[in-house]
Amino acid sequence: MVKIGQGKLLYSDFEKVLYLGEQIELADSALNRVEKNYQFLQSWAENKIIYGINTGFGPMAQYKISEADQHQLQYNLIRSHSSGSGAPMSEDMARATMLARLNSLIQGYSGIHPSAIELLTKLLNEKISACIFERGGVGASGDLVQLAHLALNLIGEGEVFVDGNLRPASEVFSSRGIAPLQVYLREGLSLMNGTSAMTGVGMVNIIHAHYLIGCSVVMSAITNELMKSFDDHFSFELNHVKHHPGQSKVAEAMRHVLADSKLIRKRPDHLYHRKIVEAVFTDKVQEYYSLRCVPQILGPVLDTIAEVQRVLEDEVNSVNDNPIVDHERENVYHGGNFHGDYVSLAMDKLKIVMTKLTMLSERQLNYLLNDKLNQKLSPFINLGTLGLNFGLQGMQFTATSTTAENQTLSFPMYLHSISNNNDNQDIVSMGCNAALMTRRVIDNAFDVLAIQALAVVQAIDFLKCQARLSPFSHSLYENVRAIVGPIVEDKPRYTDIRKMRDYMLKLGATVKLGS
Repeated sequence: MVKIGQGKLLYSDFEKVLYLGEQIELADSALNRVEKNYQFLQSWAENKIIYGINTGFGPMAQYKISEADQHQLQYNLIRSHSSGSGAPMSEDMARATMLARLNSLIQGYSGIHPSAIELLTKLLNEKISACIFERGGVGASGDLVQLAHLALNLIGEGEVFVDGNLRPASEVFSSRGIAPLQVYLREGLSLMNGTSAMTGVGMVNIIHAHYLIGCSVVMSAITNELMKSFDDHFSFELNHVKHHPGQSKVAEAMRHVLADSKLIRKRPDHLYHRKIVEAVFTDKVQEYYSLRCVPQILGPVLDTIAEVQRVLEDEVNSVNDNPIVDHERENVYHGGNFHGDYVSLAMDKLKIVMTKLTMLSERQLNYLLNDKLNQKLSPFINLGTLGLNFGLQGMQFTATSTTAENQTLSFPMYLHSISNNNDNQDIVSMGCNAALMTRRVIDNAFDVLAIQALAVVQAIDFLKCQARLSPFSHSLYENVRAIVGPIVEDKPRYTDIRKMRDYMLKLGATVKLGS
């Protein structure tokens, strides 16, 4: 059970709710605070001009709204801004958005009626996911369009996901005995005016970024193992003198994966403790950078994941709408907490390092497939007849193409502002765009890592080195071969890549480096 409103909500709590099926429980003290906050705003707003209660929105805020029309104003806001396009967010992203919005509202600074919080909790616990379209929001004044679609579902309109299928919200609510949300004061604005879509998608991204770097460290370590690398480049002694925590953690993880391997070599045994007489060395004195510099390449990735995680956890535990209703100080403060620059910049940083991770994987894959580089394997690790069969040649095209796509997607959205809303929103964050592009980069990275994993186990078969692998590597080999057999004859392999992608997700969830 994940308790909401009692302490900080962490990325690991999102993982529990989204992927491990845990239910949500609201803290009574937090609900009481929300009720007090609502009651204060209701009484305090009389005879005052409060944005979004008795005024229009954005550049229309100069227009006063009569008391008789104030409820309709909130419905109009929700319906008019339910104007998204493109594909619906995946259910995990939609549910993460719902959870992020719930946690912001339960802080008790939004003037919202407690029924909205209770309804969000019920939908999450009953696995009813909002239908939120990807395109629309500019990330200031928050994720208006995406969150409008969430609000539309809460008032019983639009469609929702149930068991993977889209169904009318009104039909689902009726069959489950769920009452749609009623407007009391400013429920439309409170639900819509925040950063919860970009932050929710960001939380999904950070969960999968942790999985990805775990997979990358494992694949990098085993690639070194198969090439009989020296162990000093991931040793404690070498890495601790460079004072970056990520680098040391990556090197430590590599040592764990490769513990008791009979393939990894110690440099003194081969180059220090015997007389070298040959003028040209047959063994490489140092490995290629994609093998030797793994701690220095993935270390910054791991440190960036930790930094982005901190930003997202700060954001998801913040009040990010406008205005801020402070019942303790008995005032309402107008400003811009809905602006998504923190999340936008964090997502750009994350997608850049996820692309670098993809590039490392693609280079290691190329090393394994190019017999002229590795000098140990057949071309494309072909286990069939050279010339007649193709090994992993076709898969490499997919890995290379996908890596190139990630490189192009990594241009920062943070620097891409377009004025809109009659120039009221004259500089915006594009935060949800940044988060969604990062999701695409991460999805692409899993495909490249899946192909690399197929190459790694194919190389093990070619080298017939199963008995000399580390226990970790041998277990991984057995697990993969239980899913996908050796690639000998030529046949379509897209289902193999899909199966390996699913396996990599499971593998990554077990390798915790920086959480």
